Amino acid sequence: MSEYDMVKKGKIMFKGDKSSSKRKRKHKHKDKNRDVEPVEDEDKIKHGGWSNIDSTRLITGSVAIEFGNQTYVTALDNGLFTLGPPHNEGEGPLPEEVLTAVNVSDTKVAFKSGYGKYLGVHKDGTVIGRSDAIGALEQWEPVFQDGKLALLSCTNCFMSIRSEDDHLVASSKTAGPAEFVQIRSAADVQTDDVNEIPVEEKGSLSQIEENYVRKFQKFQDKKLKINSGDKSELKKAKKTGVLHEAMLDRRSKMKADRYCK
Repeated sequence: MSEYDMVKKGKIMFKGDKSSSKRKRKHKHKDKNRDVEPVEDEDKIKHGGWSNIDSTRLITGSVAIEFGNQTYVTALDNGLFTLGPPHNEGEGPLPEEVLTAVNVSDTKVAFKSGYGKYLGVHKDGTVIGRSDAIGALEQWEPVFQDGKLALLSCTNCFMSIRSEDDHLVASSKTAGPAEFVQIRSAADVQTDDVNEIPVEEKGSLSQIEENYVRKFQKFQDKKLKINSGDKSELKKAKKTGVLHEAMLDRRSKMKADRYCK
């Protein structure tokens, strides 16, 4: 009732009263804040709600790789990749144009197609998606410079579309307009979802290795087979961005991984 009484009294205060002027200034400040409207991301709207990513740490989860204007890399059922058809304004990528990005290190990422295979580089430079695990060939380094982005492969060649057959390749040692891409995400980049760590990546290096062993081991005798070698190599591998490759090598020595030969 005391707050209500103050409001009632305020209605009969005379002009010039200090309390009255203070109340008016406060009211004006509230109105000013109320007039501020959020700025719409026109680029995001044009691409069906898919935002342009400008940081390596944001390249995670469902993404699409865009060449040119609203044309995206699309996966084929033979493990190759090409450029999909142009989209109209307001449309997002098609399901076969959506990849799953994984942060391998602070500077490198991996991409998995909708067929569950990681994008790697063949010896002739063709980008293929036929690997079930992340090795050196499946790691890509996003290079941001002057507002542009190019994806560098482990062969030190940049991703592009080959003009002869429209296949995705990594064949150019330098990045020009043909190698410039945009990586788009359907996630809200302002949320904490971008920092979400995959289940296998949680814990110490020993726990991470065990997580991947459990994920890929064939379990013929139902016994967990973990390499007992010196784990210091894993620490070095993590610093240099080849942790997944090192763990794959350690699993292959145990001859228990269903993806190691």
